[in-house]
Amino acid sequence: MKKIDTIIFDLGGVLIDWNPEYVFLDVFDGDQNKTQWFLDNICTSDWNENQDAGYPIAQATEDRVLLFPEYEKEIRQFYGRWTEMLGGEITGTVEILKKFVDLKKFKVVALTNWSTETFPIALKKFNFLHWFEGIIVSGEEKTRKPFNDIYNLTLEKFNIKAEHSIFIDDNLRNIEAASKLGIHGIHFKSPELLIQQLKTFNINL
Repeated sequence: MKKIDTIIFDLGGVLIDWNPEYVFLDVFDGDQNKTQWFLDNICTSDWNENQDAGYPIAQATEDRVLLFPEYEKEIRQFYGRWTEMLGGEITGTVEILKKFVDLKKFKVVALTNWSTETFPIALKKFNFLHWFEGIIVSGEEKTRKPFNDIYNLTLEKFNIKAEHSIFIDDNLRNIEAASKLGIHGIHFKSPELLIQQLKTFNINL
């Protein structure tokens, strides 16, 4: 295996706890089934990812209201209460990030699917986002994972050789796409497991 010199972190689900259920369990009075149905059928992950790729939030909201007028109130709360979907940092992973930064042996960057309209909120809330050498935000680039162009942009912008890098993401789809370009992938499930997974690359933290 080539020597690893770059670590690429995803943010949501890896370093930051983000979950729309925090809002919609409240909206639907704690009803998990109604919440899941709404997120599967009305304000879906595909719809949200379109905003992550640069589509304006205001327009996306109006588009959805036109499609599902009976859910107008709930749809408007998706971005109207977006800050409530942000939980805290995932402490164990932040500690791993800090170890990488402190070691000064690795280039440490981030690649995230995130709307450019809401990302400044995260930048203010989470100090560790300022530890990275750089962050590729999908909304700024008008594309997103798992499309090849955002991985290629990351490699080019930070002068990364794919075979010398590891990409850590909680979405297997994104890992598989990166792997096709020669980037080593770790499917994130927990900080504890991540430490073990890194050992397979001869990285001991």
